[in-house]
Amino acid sequence: MRIDVLADADAVARAAAAFIAEECRGAVRARHRFVAAISGGRTPWHMLRAWADQDVPWEGVHVVQVDERVAPAGHADRNLTHLRESLERAPLDAGQIHAMPVDAPDLEAAAERYAAGLEEIAGAPPVLDLVHLGLGADGHTASLVPEDPVLNVTDADVALTGAYQGRRRMTLTYPILNRARRVLWVVTGSEKAGPLARLLKGDVSIPAGRVRQDQALILADRAAAGALDIPSTRR
Repeated sequence: MRIDVLADADAVARAAAAFIAEECRGAVRARHRFVAAISGGRTPWHMLRAWADQDVPWEGVHVVQVDERVAPAGHADRNLTHLRESLERAPLDAGQIHAMPVDAPDLEAAAERYAAGLEEIAGAPPVLDLVHLGLGADGHTASLVPEDPVLNVTDADVALTGAYQGRRRMTLTYPILNRARRVLWVVTGSEKAGPLARLLKGDVSIPAGRVRQDQALILADRAAAGALDIPSTRR
């Protein structure tokens, strides 16, 4: 696992966008397709806006969701709402952004359908080119939250959680996250300092610590890296 520490959240967002663009160009050259799974969060929306301005082969791009809250379409709680807004400048058609169907009446069946859709675009079993992850103050990532039974799912790539911060979630699970070719962590804010130190130590007692580290890059701001003895990377 490599970590780059940058000045602030804006610098992290710009660096993340450049990294995703580089991975995208390489994947399309090698496999004619780039499948990226994107998480929610304020810094990631800035990251996506910066990525939308990059010179990449957009015709080969597929964007899938790492997780989503069970909320009505267009609701501010939905990651999809902000994802689409952030990528509105990118030349993507509707079929290139794959929304988790959290408004379906049967959520269990919907999770299975989403997993089947991932196989159609990323193989069986699906191998994502890049997974973007955030880190919660409680050590969660995606919607893999402490003490939820979803942490123990090993036979499905997409699953449902119990209520967390007021809403159930649909989330990618460890099996598909750990098959990804690259993992990009975007970590900003002083409240992430403790969990980030534990992530770097490979602490499997937090959900984030169970994601494979060998193909991972962490981009963190100084506030999140405040407890680490690592010099900032100038970008």
